[in-house]
Amino acid sequence: MRHSLVIVGAGPRGTGLIERIAANAPELYAGTGLDIHLVDPHPPGAGRIWRAAQSPLLWMNSHAEDVTMFTDETVDMAGPVRPGPTLHEWAGIDGRTFADRQLQGAYLGWVHEQAVAALPPETKVHHHLRRALRVDGPREGRQQVWLEGRPRPLLADLVVLTLGHLDAELDDEQRALAAYAHQHGLTHLPPDFTADSDLSGLRPGEPVLVRGFGLAFVDLMVLLTEGRGGRYEGDTYLPSGREPVLYVGSRRGVPYHSKIGYDWSGERPPLPRFLGPAEIDGLLARPGGFDFRRDVWPLVEKELGFAHYHRLFTAHPERTAIAWTDFEEKYAAADGVVEREALVASAVPDPRDRLDLAALDRPLDGVRYGSFEEFQEGLRGYVEDDLGRRHDPAYSPDLAVFLGLLSVYGQLVRLGDIGPGWHGFFSYLASGPPGPRLRQLLALSRAGVLKFVGAGMAVRAEDGVFRASSATVPGFSVAARALVEARLPEPTVRRARDPLLRALHEDGAAETADGLLRVDRLDGRLLDRAGRPHPRRFALGPHTDSRTPGAFTRPRTGGPAFRQNDATARAALAFLRDLACHAVA
Repeated sequence: MRHSLVIVGAGPRGTGLIERIAANAPELYAGTGLDIHLVDPHPPGAGRIWRAAQSPLLWMNSHAEDVTMFTDETVDMAGPVRPGPTLHEWAGIDGRTFADRQLQGAYLGWVHEQAVAALPPETKVHHHLRRALRVDGPREGRQQVWLEGRPRPLLADLVVLTLGHLDAELDDEQRALAAYAHQHGLTHLPPDFTADSDLSGLRPGEPVLVRGFGLAFVDLMVLLTEGRGGRYEGDTYLPSGREPVLYVGSRRGVPYHSKIGYDWSGERPPLPRFLGPAEIDGLLARPGGFDFRRDVWPLVEKELGFAHYHRLFTAHPERTAIAWTDFEEKYAAADGVVEREALVASAVPDPRDRLDLAALDRPLDGVRYGSFEEFQEGLRGYVEDDLGRRHDPAYSPDLAVFLGLLSVYGQLVRLGDIGPGWHGFFSYLASGPPGPRLRQLLALSRAGVLKFVGAGMAVRAEDGVFRASSATVPGFSVAARALVEARLPEPTVRRARDPLLRALHEDGAAETADGLLRVDRLDGRLLDRAGRPHPRRFALGPHTDSRTPGAFTRPRTGGPAFRQNDATARAALAFLRDLACHAVA
């Protein structure tokens, strides 16, 4: 009897899993027939997010040279390394290009084809252009995967969920805003993938409140400006007349930090240093568990500071007051933030060379402007300063902090669900927009198409409109008949629109306090509410408590998603091998 594996989700995470199955099969499952059923209504490889059917104006937010789907020797995994080209090598484009998402989708489609071609000859892949509705079956027996529009289920010895980002039902606040909009004839766009949003209700010339200043906002900005016929001449935006006027704010009140615009040179900081496997083991071994803010964040701060100052002292020693060996010894011995800050103040004369994570994270905290116009000018200056710094190698400690963030993320994955705060902080510092997008934002601001509201943006539904205000500009408010929540839906199981996840939740799958699926940290097996791993069900991706920064990554940065893919592939192949042996016996 041929064994079968069902993978639900054909995007980059599903492709990465197939690549690892192909890489590990010669060792663990060679010569035995296997059917792999890939279930997804979207194209294999690209999936929903990177599909060709979206605006060519939408870019990736990473340089083409920083995007790979292939493992290298920096990935800590048991399986073999199978190198391959980065996006820029495959496409033959400048490595510093920010490719459009259609090109990335083509790259992912090619990687998928290569992964399938590398599978053993006895392994067949069947792609089902449908949605999976639910998974049934006993813990010790074959699983049944029911598909939309198919009367009989797929039979599976194992099921792996690689679902990626998902739609979600509205939370209480969004339901109330949607009901208010319906009652008063307003436009309300809840959290969504911007490329899928219906923007036709956002009318030319009319104010639109936008809550969210991250990558979803950048997509919205592009689609409502260039997407409506506007164009740029140098640093000047020439409107088409079809644009609405965007009033944007968020908790921080500023856009995500620009992508860094220069290459690394010289010695890399030796990471991990203060937050590595031993520290994670210690946190996991605590009898009473750990608190992220109390127990983990101090280690994150020390690790990022170490990366920053290692680069400053080794690459820019003329801006320091003591030798690196002396500083490193004192930094390692420093007990707490106050002692470290005193050391830094004595050793680093210029405040611009010191790492202040709180100021980076909340630059408008406590800042007040006397008028709305003054704030517009002030925030443009802030963005210009950020662009200048992130493109100046004289401030290369910023890039060292970025490398530190990647190292930290790779360690924190092992802790499971640590709340949304860390993920938001990481994205804000490390996963911001390309520099050219922020230059476009400045041009739109000068043209009056884009206006800044401030930090802690509050939205009230009153007097038949939506009204926004912020403490950044006391006394200012703006009314609009349209509100856009420019952010992705939260990846919660209990509010997921995906019927399969909802059914798993009802069937006893465990979830965290933040609504993420709980999985075994070693191989991705789903856990039930008693903490038992399911022998035949796995899950990888943002809907789990082992979520990673993304399904693909920068070369030579360890790729925690690749490590997870390898562990799950090996666990699945070993299970299927043992199943085949038992069948023969």
